[in-house]
Amino acid sequence: MSLEELAAQAAHCTACRLHEGRTHVVFGEGDPDAKLMIVGEGPGADEDAQGRPFVGRAGQLLDRILEAAGIPRSSVYITNIVKCRPPGNRNPLPDESKICSSLWLLKQIELIRPQIIVPLGSVATQFFLGEKLPITKVRGQWFEWNGIQVFPMFHPAYLLRNPSRAPGSPKALTWKDIQTVKQTLDRLGPKPQREIKASAQDPLF
Repeated sequence: MSLEELAAQAAHCTACRLHEGRTHVVFGEGDPDAKLMIVGEGPGADEDAQGRPFVGRAGQLLDRILEAAGIPRSSVYITNIVKCRPPGNRNPLPDESKICSSLWLLKQIELIRPQIIVPLGSVATQFFLGEKLPITKVRGQWFEWNGIQVFPMFHPAYLLRNPSRAPGSPKALTWKDIQTVKQTLDRLGPKPQREIKASAQDPLF
């Protein structure tokens, strides 16, 4: 199955209560062969209206962060734990996250095969680390999830609420973190090609 086929299925999802208030399913977008995958918690109002992830104020800040580090947005894949906007922009409930991620996020990761996942904020980080830890304690550290390097960072919405650029501020720490991600991406080099097994009917040339 391709990402396009998976997205077409997700567009009609009614597996959890979040579908009741959505305008659009916000499946994700970006390079289907990305080395870097960025995962937020869920769509906001702008994302729900447009059907695209990270297009509101937080998304515009994320674009500037990536651009400043020399990481084109088009080179990464961006999505969320849940694909429908939670009411009032609340955090996704545990059962919503579990249902949605099992249907869509895990399959996205399987298809894209990223080498690095950057979860933004506490909710997304909790999904990959398997426990509830303050983002202030785990951001800027490397973890491993199913053989993939995971590097939690502050959510851009948190940076909008904390605009200081002083040393040690969330913005200053985010600048340090995104440079670490960029340096690691550069060291990884080209992404290994997916192994394709030939069938008995396939030509071997």
